[in-house]
Amino acid sequence: MEQRNILLTGVSKGLGIQVAKTLLEDESMVVYGISRSKTDELTTLMTQYPERLKWLSYDLSNSADVRSIFKDFIGFKTLLHGYVNNAALAYDDIVTNLNLDRLEKMYKVNVFTPMMMTKYAIRQFLLHNIKGSIVHVSSISVHTGYKGLAMYASTKGALEAFSKDVAREWGEKGIRSNALVAGFMETSMSSTLSADQKDRIYKRTSLNKPTSIKSVAETIKFLLSEGAESITAQNVFVDSGTI
Repeated sequence: MEQRNILLTGVSKGLGIQVAKTLLEDESMVVYGISRSKTDELTTLMTQYPERLKWLSYDLSNSADVRSIFKDFIGFKTLLHGYVNNAALAYDDIVTNLNLDRLEKMYKVNVFTPMMMTKYAIRQFLLHNIKGSIVHVSSISVHTGYKGLAMYASTKGALEAFSKDVAREWGEKGIRSNALVAGFMETSMSSTLSADQKDRIYKRTSLNKPTSIKSVAETIKFLLSEGAESITAQNVFVDSGTI
C-alpha cells in the first residue's frame, strides 16, 4: 500500500481535527499536522495513530520562516502528496472599527503564510514528480455578505483568487488547487455568535441547519484523492445550500 503524506494546518481543533480523523481512517494516509498548541483531542488522536500523525507547534503568523517546516519537520526527502490550508485567524468587527495591527496579523495567518506554504509544497511535488493536490479552506462569507465579516472575508477571497491562478500555472504538471467554500459550522470560530445570530444564518440556507463538519472533511479527503484528478481551479461549495 502506497503511503500518502498530507500537510494539514490548524490540526488541533474544529475542522482541522475532523479532517485529520477522516484522513487517518485510511491506513495509507500520514498526516503532518501543524498548530500553535496541542489540545487534549489532538493528544488523544496522536496516541491512537502514533506512526501516522506527526505534529509540529508553529505560529503561522511567522510567514518568514515557512521553509523550516519543509526542511526540518517534513524533510525534503519525504514525498508530499497534498497540502490542506485549514488554519485561519478570525477578526470580526465592523469596518469603521478596523484596526491595522489586527488586520495585518490576520493577513499573515490567512493569506501570506498559506501562499508561502503553497510555494514550498509545489516545490516538494516537483522535486519528487508528484501530482499533488492543494485544498484551501475558504468561507461562504466571500460570496454572501455578513455584517462584521468584511475583513475576514477579504482574506478568504484572496485565497480563492490565488488558488485558481495556481491551478492554471501548474496544471500541466498534474498539480491541482481548489478552494473548499465552507458554510457556517459549529466550531470555536462561530462560538462568539449568539443563538439568534446563528438561527438567522442557518435560516438563509436551503437545509436550514449548520454545515456539517464531517461533510466538509469528507469533501477535503475526496479533493485530495485520485478520484478528483479532473477537479482543479474550482470553488467547491459545502454550505448547506447557502448560495
